Amino acid sequence: MQSNLLTILNFDVEAKTHNDYHQAEQLFLELLAIDDLDNQLHQISAKVREFEQTLFAAIVAAYQNGSGDNRAHLFLQRILYWINRLKLFWYDDLHHYTNERSLYLSCCRNQIEAAWQPWELAQIDVAKLQKLNVKQALIERATADLDPPLSPESRYIREQMSEDGYRHLLAIASFDGLVEGSRLSRILGGAANEVQCTLVRVLLEEYGNGRLSRKHSTFFAQMLAEFDMNTEPEGYFDLVPWEVLACANQNFLTTERKRYFLRYSGALTYFEVAGPAAYRNYLTAAQRLQLSDAAMGYWELHIKEDERHGQWMLDSVALPLATQYADDGWELILGYDQEKFMSDRAAQSVVFSIRTAEQATDKSTN
Repeated sequence: MQSNLLTILNFDVEAKTHNDYHQAEQLFLELLAIDDLDNQLHQISAKVREFEQTLFAAIVAAYQNGSGDNRAHLFLQRILYWINRLKLFWYDDLHHYTNERSLYLSCCRNQIEAAWQPWELAQIDVAKLQKLNVKQALIERATADLDPPLSPESRYIREQMSEDGYRHLLAIASFDGLVEGSRLSRILGGAANEVQCTLVRVLLEEYGNGRLSRKHSTFFAQMLAEFDMNTEPEGYFDLVPWEVLACANQNFLTTERKRYFLRYSGALTYFEVAGPAAYRNYLTAAQRLQLSDAAMGYWELHIKEDERHGQWMLDSVALPLATQYADDGWELILGYDQEKFMSDRAAQSVVFSIRTAEQATDKSTN
């Protein structure tokens, strides 16, 4: 490759931390659309260097200098997502996948992940997890997370969120809700056993057992349509906080690398176990706002199905894997705890976004 992110950057990092991240992202999207990008890098070296300088500055701002720069986090997670989404098929122009296996894009992805992943792991006491009784820890966590105490964010959604706030919630949630289960599909290949078959059963139910009318994303689209909202996947991408994007990118990473199979299985166990509690918050809010059945149907479906999925994941995936991988089973707990931490962080960011949107609406109407 003509460019090496690790060696070519020689500039004032501090001055670049306030660069226009939006402009750099648009530049990256231009690179993404170039036919045969890897073989064109030498002809567009100025654009490549301009993007890489901003990328490196954002990595420093987000993960290395302790500033907690949210703009840098958002920029990096968006770039990572633009790369990762190429692993799914969107039924769009086939030319959009020209650079699906680009070494340059892989280099950009790896550069971000090399800084981001240690930063995320630092939020978890990994050494402590390695000493736990894996099965006992998983059972205790699942029991506690099945019906947890209400967080401040949950109370706000249940008791105070307006209808405008509910629409904003749907807009952000559509980022995942309209392509639900897609990343799970990427870890199903391989040897057949009870664990694999359970994961397939979860995926099949998410996909309505092959019937579009019963697919979970169809129910989500119906909620959006009830409010005359955009039902296209990624239609509200610009509203998605970096914390939510980080959850998606984490799932891309752990499904892409089979070495992280246990981590992903632990994460999916938390997601399915804890899902019904979150959906009950949204359903309670919709009922308080006296919305139609179509405006809340997705939540009702998920409460019923994910209670079953959570039990499947614990009994038929996580615990059997803990037995099979006695030395590495702690990675199941790592995945579980990381998913919980990142999901809680995302929930806080979503509620902050909702409240900000509601305040903006109030000001415009007064």
